Amino acid sequence: MDAVTSLQNTDNGAGSPAVMVYTPDGDAAGVIRQAINDLAPDTIYRTEGLATALVDMGNRPSPRLLIVDSSGEDDPPGRIRELINMCEPSTALVVIGDVNDIRLYRSIKDTGAADYFFKPLVTTMVAHTCRAILTGKADTVKKRTGRIVFVIGARGGCGATTIAIRTGLRLSESPPRPVLMLDLDLRCGDSALQFDVTPSHALREALAQSDRVDDLFLERGLIHATKRLDLMASLEPLDAVTDFDETALMALLDRVAGRYRYVIVEVPSYRVPSLTLSLHMPSALLLVSDGRLSSAREVARWRQWLGSNTAERTLIHVLNMSGAPGSLDPEDFNRAAGAAPDVIIPYAREVATNALLGIKAAPDCPTLDEGLEPVLAILAGGGGQHKRTFLQRMLGRA
Repeated sequence: MDAVTSLQNTDNGAGSPAVMVYTPDGDAAGVIRQAINDLAPDTIYRTEGLATALVDMGNRPSPRLLIVDSSGEDDPPGRIRELINMCEPSTALVVIGDVNDIRLYRSIKDTGAADYFFKPLVTTMVAHTCRAILTGKADTVKKRTGRIVFVIGARGGCGATTIAIRTGLRLSESPPRPVLMLDLDLRCGDSALQFDVTPSHALREALAQSDRVDDLFLERGLIHATKRLDLMASLEPLDAVTDFDETALMALLDRVAGRYRYVIVEVPSYRVPSLTLSLHMPSALLLVSDGRLSSAREVARWRQWLGSNTAERTLIHVLNMSGAPGSLDPEDFNRAAGAAPDVIIPYAREVATNALLGIKAAPDCPTLDEGLEPVLAILAGGGGQHKRTFLQRMLGRA
C-alpha cells in the first residue's frame, strides 16, 4: 500500500481526510501505519515528500493531522513554515526527516509544527504524539489559531471595503491560505456584491444565536467566494433589527479562528462603539482613511478612542487614495491626524473604477496590490516585502 488507501474517513472539513502522510520511505510509512492504524485506519499515504505536500495543500482542504517527510530539503524550516501557512490552524503537522540535529529540531518546532522525528522512526514516540493530536489532548500539543484582522473606515467613502476585500484576496492567494471574511454591516454591506455572490442569513443567525454555531452550521452558511476565501455576509431588510451581543461575535471569532489562517472582519463605524472588547482582543486593526481634512480629523479621534498598541493588538493606519483631488498635502495631513500613517496607498483612477465594477468584472488591480504590499508584510509578520527571505521566515511569523 504505497499510494492512497481510502478517502472514506473522518473529516476535518468538507472532503478532508483525518490524516495524510507524505513520505517516499517505505520503512517510515510502515512505522506510522503501525502507530496510528487503530485510530485512523483510512489514512491517506503518498509516496512523495514535502514538495508534493506543498502542492496538494494549496488545492485541497486540510487534514486533522499531516505528516510530512523533509528528507533532502535544503531549507526544512522555511518549507515547513510555508506548508503550515497553507493549512487550517486546526491542522497539526508532524515532520520526519533524516537529520538528527537539535538546532533543526528547535527551528522546526518554532514554525508551529507539533513535533519532529528523525529516522529511523520509533513507533512508541510517533504513536504518543499522533494519538495526543487525534484524541484531542490539547495539553500535549500547542494549539494554533488564525489571525484576526479588523478593518474600519475612519469615514465613509475612504475605501475600507475595497481594502478589506483586496487584503483578504491577496492573503488567500500568495501563498494559498484559508481566509474568511465577515461583513458586519448586516443591512447595507457590499462584500457579497463585490464578489458577485448571494448573501445569506447565516451571519445574522450566528450572531443572534451563537450557541447554534457548529461545524455543520458553518459548512451550510459559508459562501465560497473563491477557492481559498470564504465569506459570511447578510443583506437584511432595511427595517430589520440587526443589533447583536458582542459576546456572540467573540464566540464566532473563537470558532472560525481554528479553521482559517486569517479572519478579515469589516466593521462599519456605527458598530464600533459596541465592540470595545472585540477590538482589544489579540488582532490587527486596519484603520482606513483617505487624505481629506475631515478624514484626518476622524483618524485623530479614532486613535484616541482605540488607544495605543499592545503586545497582542496592532493598530495600522492605512492612508488610502493619497493625492486624490481634495487631499491635504502630507505634512498638513500628519499634523491634523496627530501622526503619520503607517501605510500610504497612492490615488489611481483605475483603482476607483475597478472598485465600482467588483472582483469578477475587474479581478486584477496592480496599482492597489502594489500599495497593499506593506499591509500584507505587516500582517504576515515581516517588515518590508510580502515575499520574505529565509532569515525573515526563520525569525518572523506568517
